[in-house]
Amino acid sequence: MNPTDLKYSKEHEWVRTESDTIVIVGITHFAQDSLGDVVFVELPEVGADVSQHEKMGEIESVKAVSDLFSPVSGKVVERNEALVDTPEMVNDGPFEQGWMLKVELSDSTQLDTLLTAASYESFLESDAV
Repeated sequence: MNPTDLKYSKEHEWVRTESDTIVIVGITHFAQDSLGDVVFVELPEVGADVSQHEKMGEIESVKAVSDLFSPVSGKVVERNEALVDTPEMVNDGPFEQGWMLKVELSDSTQLDTLLTAASYESFLESDAV
């Protein structure tokens, strides 16, 4: 269910490496499934700095409002503007069209601190969720 080419955070975000310095960030299938129907997404502006494990925005569903946490530190170079008008894209394809940000990494070694797909699956199966 979780693509093996991605890295994951314990806050249920994923990271896809696009180049040596640019990564794409989104939320996992587990996160969107837990939230239910997403009705609003608040993302940082292009040019904003994000810090690993710090709040970077909010996501609202019919069930709750939740904070979004950045899995990496860096500068936002692009955001998925389509989510503003069509936030349900997060539910339809959290790993595809539901991506949230592209971030220029300030420290690529942070990727090594994130979970592999197998580690994330184990985390989900544990009581830590």
